[in-house]
Amino acid sequence: MNEFLMELDKMNIGKIERNASLDKYTTYRVGGVATAIVHPKNVDCLMKLVRKMDAMEIPFKVLGFGSNLLFSSKRYEGVLIQLDEFDDIEFFGNSKVRVGAGYSLVKLSMQAAKRGLAGLEFAAGIPGTVGGAVFMNAGAYKSDMGYIVQDVTVLTPDLRIIKLENKEMNFHYRSSFLQRHPGYICLEVVIRLEKGNRNAIEEVIKDRRRRRMESQPLNYPSAGSVFRNPEGMFAGKMIEDLGLKGFQIGGAKVSEKHANFIINYDHASSEDIKSLIEYVREKVKEEYHVELKVEQEFVNWE
Repeated sequence: MNEFLMELDKMNIGKIERNASLDKYTTYRVGGVATAIVHPKNVDCLMKLVRKMDAMEIPFKVLGFGSNLLFSSKRYEGVLIQLDEFDDIEFFGNSKVRVGAGYSLVKLSMQAAKRGLAGLEFAAGIPGTVGGAVFMNAGAYKSDMGYIVQDVTVLTPDLRIIKLENKEMNFHYRSSFLQRHPGYICLEVVIRLEKGNRNAIEEVIKDRRRRRMESQPLNYPSAGSVFRNPEGMFAGKMIEDLGLKGFQIGGAKVSEKHANFIINYDHASSEDIKSLIEYVREKVKEEYHVELKVEQEFVNWE
């Protein structure tokens, strides 16, 4: 690893953070230390970086805003890539937008609303990057990225740049082609929207923001909904009906405002949060014979 870091310094590919504390890079505000976080300046720099990591067998992962990740407290012996420089945005053809993977999804929804373009209202409260949202097929209010993505430009594991059409992305509930093919890296997305009334769109966003403030524990670090809703059921109601609101392990707590949120209530560790997720999951399984699926991705727990 030291040899790789020395090589990295010579490559001039972008900002490099060594021994980066992951509690600054995840919305749970927990996690160990990463050997390095690299911010490539452009696609050529990203390709150069991936080629070098492949040659030297260095593990790596692409990191968005960390809004759906739970890192362990162990050191991450590898490289995290953050595509915050991939933030170009272009509206064209009256109802389409081409946007870089590192652009904020919330900011994008605001930009669309300002132009009277409908379709992204659901995304106004999702604190992730566009690339992360495509990867997870993020959604809310009965809509998700799969409804609006036209195509996705990706870097393949063999370092080709290709375009995947919507049907090739195989979007399903909180799932996409990219999740099942982790060697592919989202670079850019084309999203198709619809012409609408700016005032009406902004009113929908404002109303949903008010509802989120009332129903979600936004004053504590969390990663949003922990569990996917089983078909025909609501995970939050199942957890609430078990009397688990307010249940705590270490500094992690099941939110008293919304039972499908686990919050970093009091200096929780990654292990506190994971233990609480597993405890809730087990209790639901015992009572309902339903195996809840976790929306968050566990990283570096092996």
